[in-house]
Amino acid sequence: MHKISATIQLAKRRLVMSRDNETHWAPNTDVYLTESGLVIKVELAGMQRENLELTVEEGQHLRISGQRPDGCRGAQCKFLAMEINYGAFETVIEVPEDCDLLRGKAVYQNGFLRVDIPFASSVPSRPTGVD
Repeated sequence: MHKISATIQLAKRRLVMSRDNETHWAPNTDVYLTESGLVIKVELAGMQRENLELTVEEGQHLRISGQRPDGCRGAQCKFLAMEINYGAFETVIEVPEDCDLLRGKAVYQNGFLRVDIPFASSVPSRPTGVD
């Protein structure tokens, strides 16, 4: 099993300003290690995979972003409680150096986005989309 010396960094604040100075929310995210690599699991109920964007950025950063629409409430409603976030979301995860981000595989199913990132090896890399 690989040892992870880097600290996993999450941009975890409920409402944050993005790099283009717009407010967005950060989804609940789990990050954990398995025998084969790193797993990132993001809670994103009510989404379609076409509305998700994964971007590999310089310095081993994975940016997960998108837009969750709010199409199920009336225009003149009065909230008694509102705990579900809608609109633009974004989270950035700093992935340890011994993980190969370019060989990561993402799957969106049942309201969860799961990204499996294998440990680095000598196998050639190629980026993949969301399945």
